[in-house]
Amino acid sequence: MLALQYNSLVFKQIKTTIPLSILLAAIFAIFAGGNYLLAFLPAAFISLLGITALHALWEWTGKPRPLLWIIILALLLRLASAIALQVFLPINGYPDSEQQQAGYVFYDAFRRDTEAWDLSQSDAPLISAFSKEYHTDQYGGLLALSAGVYRYLSPDVHRPLLVVLIAAFAAVLGIPFFWIAAKELGGEKLALPATWIFALYPESILMGSSQMREPFLISLIALILWAFLNWQKDRKYRAAHWGLGLGLAAMLFISPAIAFITLIFLSIYALIQNGKSRISLKQIVIALALFLFSILLLSSALSQTNLDSSSPFGIIVEWTQKAVKWDIYQLERGSGWVQKLFDEMPASLHTPFVIGYGMAQPVLPAAIIEPTTLTWKILGILRAAGWYLLVPFLIYGLFALPKVDAPLTRRIWTWFGLASWIWIILAALRAGGDQWDNPRYRVIFLALQALFAAWAWITHRAGRGIWLPRILTVEAIFLAFFTHWYASRYYARFGTLSFGTMVLWIVTLSSVYLITSWLFSRRQA
Repeated sequence: MLALQYNSLVFKQIKTTIPLSILLAAIFAIFAGGNYLLAFLPAAFISLLGITALHALWEWTGKPRPLLWIIILALLLRLASAIALQVFLPINGYPDSEQQQAGYVFYDAFRRDTEAWDLSQSDAPLISAFSKEYHTDQYGGLLALSAGVYRYLSPDVHRPLLVVLIAAFAAVLGIPFFWIAAKELGGEKLALPATWIFALYPESILMGSSQMREPFLISLIALILWAFLNWQKDRKYRAAHWGLGLGLAAMLFISPAIAFITLIFLSIYALIQNGKSRISLKQIVIALALFLFSILLLSSALSQTNLDSSSPFGIIVEWTQKAVKWDIYQLERGSGWVQKLFDEMPASLHTPFVIGYGMAQPVLPAAIIEPTTLTWKILGILRAAGWYLLVPFLIYGLFALPKVDAPLTRRIWTWFGLASWIWIILAALRAGGDQWDNPRYRVIFLALQALFAAWAWITHRAGRGIWLPRILTVEAIFLAFFTHWYASRYYARFGTLSFGTMVLWIVTLSSVYLITSWLFSRRQA
């Protein structure tokens, strides 16, 4: 009887997944290039694996109907975005950009993917991706994966969309794990808004439709978070052990730096929970071993550049310092008005300015005002709108923390909020105010940001706090003045306003509004 039920379930799943895989591959192969059949077969293989895994994970979560719609919409948006970018960038991108004419949004993806194709066509083993000979991937993992796809699935023609297809499925595979993790932290009341943010955040959709490492990392963090939370509940839960082990191993393969930071986050979270459950010596030893191993891998990858230090920690610190200085230099050199501002302000303010400028990226008024092609205009507005809708809740969450009564709950959400903002600041500092690198570094830990923003939204709805409207009003003031400032740079009829004067107006009006609002609320109380 059990065998018959199992066979019936398998047959039912096959009846669903195979037609969907064929349909998806048939559409994808039209745009993949080269011989249609040779493009269809690997696309069908990848689609079958991806859809089968998604269907199994959805059943594992208990078949919640909202989650199914989130998964379907998230996958379709990433695949549609990938095809649209492949088609429209050569037509409506910049004609002098080799990367855009080839259908790539990111220059890093273009360089790495091109080198992956060259490696796949050579006699060199795939492990060569981790050597100094191939330098477009800092860590080598994604380069090796892409080269393997081209060597074994598409040896006849370079089909970048195959790697995008894998990235799209990788991005969506993290959603079921994130759903369960969010339910562990706050039930379905938290899981629903948090998962919508996690799945449909525009920057994440863009990453999942490009040949980048971020979609893999975003989902791996969701997997590791789910495994860690369940391991905290039940130390003998074998699935959690496998999730932690495979998730961290895959992350070390793609980016030891993110694995290192993830281990720090989990370690502090475990200390916060220590009042509820004790941590054994064995668990401490395993965590330290993984921590040291990630440091060794990271320092080994970074040591390929010219550095003076010889110790693993020294290599990481020296590389980080040089990278930040280089990014700030690139920002100053690439923008005339930034050079002018740097000349007018003390050197001690350069780094805080870069952090603030990076945190504002992608700037919504700039996306609306700056002249560009229609493709880049739509892309810029969607990315910026997503960030400016998310950030008020990330700020409001900090104001809502003192109102949490339960000490452990308050400590947990305080750590989620602080970790989100620490990473946002580090991403801004590392990316040097760049409008592309800041958002893509920031979105890696989207799981933390989505959870904290959703918790802030639920807290606001429960208590109708006054701080969220205040934060939204201050953001409206900021956007209004920046819109005028950008408009004045391109259209003379809007008049001119210096950057310093604009900042003074924003600070003054925001301060007056906040003080007035506070006094009014005090008087009402």
